[in-house]
Amino acid sequence: MTLRKGEKTTISIQEHMAIDVCPGPIKPIKQISDYFPRFPRGLPAAVGRSGALRPAVSQPSVGPTETPREDDEDVDQLFGAYGTTPAPPPAKCPPAEEAVDPEGYESDDCTALGTLDFSLLYDQENNALHCTINKAKGLKPMDHNGLADPYVKLHLLPGASKANKLRTKTLRNTLNPTWNETLTYYGITDEDMIRKTLRISVCDEDKFRHNEFIGETRIPLKKLKPNQTKNFSICLEKQLPIDKTEDKSLEERGRILISLKYSSQKQGLLVGIIRCAHLAAMDANGYSDPYVKTYLKPDEDKKSKHKTAVKKKTLNPEFNEEFCYEIKHGDLAKKTLEVTVWDYDIGKSNDFIGGVVLGINAKGERLKHWFDCLKNKDKKIERWHTLTNELPGAVLSD
Repeated sequence: MTLRKGEKTTISIQEHMAIDVCPGPIKPIKQISDYFPRFPRGLPAAVGRSGALRPAVSQPSVGPTETPREDDEDVDQLFGAYGTTPAPPPAKCPPAEEAVDPEGYESDDCTALGTLDFSLLYDQENNALHCTINKAKGLKPMDHNGLADPYVKLHLLPGASKANKLRTKTLRNTLNPTWNETLTYYGITDEDMIRKTLRISVCDEDKFRHNEFIGETRIPLKKLKPNQTKNFSICLEKQLPIDKTEDKSLEERGRILISLKYSSQKQGLLVGIIRCAHLAAMDANGYSDPYVKTYLKPDEDKKSKHKTAVKKKTLNPEFNEEFCYEIKHGDLAKKTLEVTVWDYDIGKSNDFIGGVVLGINAKGERLKHWFDCLKNKDKKIERWHTLTNELPGAVLSD
């Protein structure tokens, strides 16, 4: 057909329908997942065969005769169909980063839980362990405001209980608290310093629910030298289990500090009941209401009984009371001093906590204490003794 200049070509509808508009075989339409593959959580973007990281989103092909792209093959190899089954990574591929357990804080406990500065001093002469809690830094936030209400509590292991728990005051809304408090354990012997461990825990106080644990550290007391202060700055750790199979000190009923002195002026034995430590809890509230009774036996006239005042709701009572038994110095070798600790109860029988017997027939520290008293007139001698759960009367009858 010949067209004149300026005329437009016209095509009939029949001619239009007869035109072959299909350039080749029909190919399947790509799905959206081909352009945005579903990677497994935590894995990096698609890795090509060359080992270099490639962007996860690939550009669609537009050429009708183009062969399948290497990107698609790589994605299929790494993640399988639709990214559900990961395949082994290529040999040159760097390892994927491991996911961090938010409850474990394995990456850096110092960063996650904080650090604690404190010092320890074992006063060997007075059988005391002084624990000075200075400050903490970078504590883990525990409250909704991103802060915490921290305090520090101490336990002696083995034998963690209310009897040997000490704690600082609580400081409000801070992650960097400064306490500068000294907490003291009394009745600590050289044997304790060898076999016991001090557990120091930092906790967050909550008024309307249970207090929350932040972190802890444990110091074997054998690391300390007598009468020398040792300073510590330690990262807090996660809570460690307590091995109760080694908790032999649970058999103990507590300790008592007794002073003995034979007074030439008063012609008698002065017995001082100074204090008790780590007593066994006898009441439902986890405490006791302790008092101490002393007897000098044999007691034919039944007049040797002395009793201290009752100290309410405590496992570490301080009495500072002294009793005098009028007796000749030469007769003391035939006598035995019984000291018993009791829990006072209203309306029912008092509970026996523990006792100790000093005299010629005693053993170990109890015998040594009595012998030193007889040997050194007019000299006050103080000693700590371990309470046993046997009534002294039963001991004397054996």
